[in-house]
Amino acid sequence: MNHFLIISGGSIEDEAVTDYLWRETGGKEEKDRNTGIAERLKECGIKIIAADFGLEFCSRNHILPDIAAGDFDSVSEATLSGFREKEGIVWYRLNPEKDDTDTEFAICKALEAGAERITIFGGTGSRLDHVLGNIELLGIGMEAGVPIELVDAHNRIRMIKTGITLEKEKQFGKYVSLIPYTDCVEHLFLTGFKYPLVDACLRGFCSLGVSNEIVENEAEIRFDGGILLVIESGD
Repeated sequence: MNHFLIISGGSIEDEAVTDYLWRETGGKEEKDRNTGIAERLKECGIKIIAADFGLEFCSRNHILPDIAAGDFDSVSEATLSGFREKEGIVWYRLNPEKDDTDTEFAICKALEAGAERITIFGGTGSRLDHVLGNIELLGIGMEAGVPIELVDAHNRIRMIKTGITLEKEKQFGKYVSLIPYTDCVEHLFLTGFKYPLVDACLRGFCSLGVSNEIVENEAEIRFDGGILLVIESGD
């Protein structure tokens, strides 16, 4: 699978990110690790896009991005100089006064390059306008048929218009919340959850779908009509 990893400019907890990537690339327990995360990403063929300040994360973790995009005003000169000396990076210097964000630009570049899956780190943080804007961007992948996940130390967020199955062993955190993104998500069935639903209509302005839990080996989300945000969270 052609997997792209976008490192954006929001809040990033390095250890949580590298641990997640280690698991996602099939790494074993920490005590058995014999290669660094950069090597694992390369071995698995995962492409890296650093969106502006995301270059700092790459620098700290010795990761060489395939693409760097942004106006780079928030990146230190030492980091920029270090990466400019390296070969193989495609650079896009963006005008800060533009219609799209650095993260949206990175998503579009990933799709142009044939991405089949996109994971975004650094897309959340204290700027709620950026968080909500990045959640909006999940719809770009949904419409293109390319799954995008927005991940931080405590959450994994996806937008779906067809049902999915979640494996308890692979879930992110303890809780699964379903937030309707359209007026109504119709004919919703939840099985394998602590709080199942049968042919429900999940409407906006309601917290019915918040903080469910997987109680079986697999949990299924099925619906017919509408768009759902699926948020897996830990405390």
